[in-house]
Amino acid sequence: MQRRRFLSAAAGLPFAAYLGRGWTATPQAGTPRFLLVFLRGAYDCNSLLVPTHSEFYYRARPTIAIARPGQAQGALALNADWGLHPMLEDSILPLFQSRQACFVPFAGTNDLSRSHFETQDSIELGQPLEGHKSFQSGFLNRLTQVLQSDRQSRRGPSTMAFTAQLPLALRGSAQAANMALASVGKAGVDERHSQIIASMYQGTPLGGAVAEGFSVRDAVQRGVQEEMDRAGRDAISAKGFSLVAQRMAVLMREQFDLGFVDVGGWDTHVNQGSASGNLANRLAELSRGLATFAQEIGPEPWRNTVVAVISEFGRTFRENGNKGTDHGHGTVYWFLGGGLSSRAGGSIAGTQAEVTEKALFQNRDYPVLNEYRDVLGGLFGRMYGLSPAQVQQVFPASQARDLHLV
Repeated sequence: MQRRRFLSAAAGLPFAAYLGRGWTATPQAGTPRFLLVFLRGAYDCNSLLVPTHSEFYYRARPTIAIARPGQAQGALALNADWGLHPMLEDSILPLFQSRQACFVPFAGTNDLSRSHFETQDSIELGQPLEGHKSFQSGFLNRLTQVLQSDRQSRRGPSTMAFTAQLPLALRGSAQAANMALASVGKAGVDERHSQIIASMYQGTPLGGAVAEGFSVRDAVQRGVQEEMDRAGRDAISAKGFSLVAQRMAVLMREQFDLGFVDVGGWDTHVNQGSASGNLANRLAELSRGLATFAQEIGPEPWRNTVVAVISEFGRTFRENGNKGTDHGHGTVYWFLGGGLSSRAGGSIAGTQAEVTEKALFQNRDYPVLNEYRDVLGGLFGRMYGLSPAQVQQVFPASQARDLHLV
């Protein structure tokens, strides 16, 4: 059972009620906007930001590695060491080239549970790993509280979760609206075609084997799909995100300056694919949605916007026996927006390590060298002009790191 189901939704308001109380108004020109995109299920960052300089990468992934730049379906060279998944050529690459996108590898949390649910909760709460945790205090809600108390005007930030349920990140005393903008169903196993094929063999020597084969296949697929669905926690699909990005941009342009959305479907244990396939399709849909958001929010708001794309953890560096990847540790964060600094935009930022077998954490994953609370704390401090004490209110006991993202 998901922990979030037991939490009170009192802190969140339906969108209509939120508007009805008069808490929203068009943000003033120059108002900073921040959107957090949470990829639930732990996406494979090594297929997104490809360590093209690493021979070990290609040895560790004999069937799912993205080819080197210049080769067929190869990575898009970002610099001498890193490349971008080729499916992002028309969406994210132009933003990177115009200094409106950057990537922070070796990012994440020091939580070692490797559990989707525990790690998602831990990140959304933004509290120290040690000690008591309050499940009614998420870090985006604490940021909202700090901004409300810091602003001289009565308006304060308008906060919106584009989700059916208020996420943990927005639980707390500050008011936040939530509303799912769309829901795209996932295709199930096509039982009708299975039954047709099985009926063709009924009464033949192969009839029993065919029926048993379909039964075993269905059981395995149901088990795998259930695990992946649980990891996604009812988040919108990547395809769904691309479809609703335009409406989300309109809402953040006209009414909200702090937003949250989650995107599911990233738990790729089986048949992950490389330049094409399951993961490639999801990355393409997500990236098209992000590019649409950048365009539709408008030039002036985009100049003051930062979009952060994060996930609960990365995936194993080596591919598994099912041509997929398993639960990992460090990952890659994306930062997009016209609000990025010229120093950060078009760069690979943060502390990095050479991608070798020796550098792996526990001989399996990327290490975490850029702790998420420190990175986001540094971003919020610079973006909103927060004092060190205010950053500590958002991320208690953190060590804010200014990566000069804005």
